[in-house]
Amino acid sequence: MARVLFFGKLRELAGSAQRDIPLGTSINSVSDLISYFEGADNHLGAALKEQSVRVVINEEMSEKTASISDDDEIGFLPPVSGG
Repeated sequence: MARVLFFGKLRELAGSAQRDIPLGTSINSVSDLISYFEGADNHLGAALKEQSVRVVINEEMSEKTASISDDDEIGFLPPVSGG
């Protein structure tokens, strides 16, 4: 199972900071994973699709087109603001 981590407002939308997801044969990329979440929760899926959301795979910045596997840890980072 892949470990999926949500940070900031995404954690609130997901209802938890972490989910373990069995990727199976239909989820091969971050984009596929986002589509999976969109099917389960339209609000979370829409938030993950936002261009400003960044993806980290195994602690390295990645693109939403990157391949993923069951051994991966995938993090979704919302835009950071500060002052």
